[in-house]
Amino acid sequence: MSVRLYVGNLPKEIVDKEALVEMFAEEGKQVSTKLIKDRKTGKCRGFAFVTVPSDELADQFIEKYNGQSFMDTPLKIEKALPRSKNKDKEESEGEGGGNSTASAGKRKNNNKRSKKPSGGYNAPKESVQPDPRWADELAKLKEMLAAAKN
Repeated sequence: MSVRLYVGNLPKEIVDKEALVEMFAEEGKQVSTKLIKDRKTGKCRGFAFVTVPSDELADQFIEKYNGQSFMDTPLKIEKALPRSKNKDKEESEGEGGGNSTASAGKRKNNNKRSKKPSGGYNAPKESVQPDPRWADELAKLKEMLAAAKN
């Protein structure tokens, strides 16, 4: 089972992927490296991912390379956590075409529809219709409450 490692604290400038791969060259071809870049500028976003074939190699890799200097900054290496679904959406929207979650939220708020009562808490009492499947049970409960008040 392969293990994905987060490599952070990379400089936020143009980073040559080959230089990063070269740093991990001792590990051989069993290690794959993915540098994360800003789509618009091509500059490094400050992190990369390295995939190693096993958990034991991941621990050795972290021990060996965590804190090592790369382009005058110490690397921060740890096991990558799986991304949540919401975060996937946020990052993909943030990277592509200028769509951000903030602007998506604004669009959602600008779409104003007339809100009619739907039988919820704010609906007038005369418009509330009980679910027919529970009407008999509801009638019994109303009678019990009325009896309890007296």
